[in-house]
Amino acid sequence: MSTLYCLIATTQKHLDDALRVRWTVFGSELGLIAQQPPALREVSCFDTLETTLHFIVYDDQRPVATARLLLPNPEVARDTGRPLGIDLEQKLDLAPLCVPGVSPAETTRYCVLRRWRGSEALLMLNAAMYQESRRRGVSHWVAAANMETDSLEDARRVCRVAARESLVSERWRVEPRLRPEGPSEPVAPLYSPEQRQRADEGQLDGLRMPRTLALFSRKLGARFVGDPLYDTQFRRYALPLVSALDDIPPSTLAHFEALTTDSRRAA
Repeated sequence: MSTLYCLIATTQKHLDDALRVRWTVFGSELGLIAQQPPALREVSCFDTLETTLHFIVYDDQRPVATARLLLPNPEVARDTGRPLGIDLEQKLDLAPLCVPGVSPAETTRYCVLRRWRGSEALLMLNAAMYQESRRRGVSHWVAAANMETDSLEDARRVCRVAARESLVSERWRVEPRLRPEGPSEPVAPLYSPEQRQRADEGQLDGLRMPRTLALFSRKLGARFVGDPLYDTQFRRYALPLVSALDDIPPSTLAHFEALTTDSRRAA
């Protein structure tokens, strides 16, 4: 039986574990954060809100993965003049999701320590978030998923692959509030020169989807809802997506049930 288990942070130690994992992944392992903080934590003002849920996967007593779920926050919505009061509204106009029958929440800050990236830690996070989202009446997840590149042209090629695979939403479309520019000389290409040439000739076979996009679209039924957006904090392009919890494939739900059962036993 797996030694991995997932819980929702309820103590200061839990929160600190989550923030340290985030720094280790985003700052140390992936090098996405330019400046090292005095305390090795990746922190934002949304982390301490009562509407923020931190999910942490442990291997025995060691925190190895984390993600957070941002529920709508009335205080933030009031102070920002935005309808939901979640972090992604700083970058995107999410008004199209504010319609009857839709109760969105933001999934963000997914990270898994390098040693555990081949494990079921990431699916375990999603399983726990799914169960808690259902319990709280959330109907849709919204996110901006890492495209693993700072090249706008490669990000656009990813969008062409997504469109060919019918992964672009026919219902939703969100627009950016700001359009920050990526680097004029990218340092993190996604595709080789040969792949780019074939793609630009219309040959998209063999072009991979970034891992996070593939997970959300193929395992969680997510659909992409906007253009690539450059994230100035993590220095990569991100692609907006919406995942309807009712559209998560039955095979994934069965996997979720098995994972959460094992997690309860391990905990």
